[in-house]
Amino acid sequence: MDTPKISESSESSEPVELQIVERLSETLPAQATLTLPFEARRKSRLRTRLDNGADVGIFLPHGTVLHDGDRLRTTDGLVVEVRAALETISTGCAADALTLARAAYHLGNRHIPLQLGPGWLRYPHDHVLDGMVRDLGLEMTCEEVSFEPESGAYSGGHHHAHEEE
Repeated sequence: MDTPKISESSESSEPVELQIVERLSETLPAQATLTLPFEARRKSRLRTRLDNGADVGIFLPHGTVLHDGDRLRTTDGLVVEVRAALETISTGCAADALTLARAAYHLGNRHIPLQLGPGWLRYPHDHVLDGMVRDLGLEMTCEEVSFEPESGAYSGGHHHAHEEE
């Protein structure tokens, strides 16, 4: 069987050393770790490197989004733990739920991935969005944190007509 090639994030057309092909439902002890930012964790096909430097290809079902702590298995049985990388993230804090909801509405309307918590929201840093959210009444800070946005009400099953054009 031919080793699949991965074009995304690949600098080489050589076959990958390891192939991740399964997301595990149980928490098994990890033998390796893979630290990725959110944008990479939402790709089902990716060529990257484990934290130990080993070349790895991810071949998971389309629509798979990886989260901090997920366990994956390679074709040769290696169990890999996913870690969410630290990223530059904008955090907005609001004194009341209505102000927070208004900001979340406007960001969601722009299809911005959001992480929500008590009195705060987070999204990938963008100074233009920071200004808009600040104008809506949130206090803004820029932080280096891991990013775990909401999966969405449709969990990947929702598609707009303009996305298929």
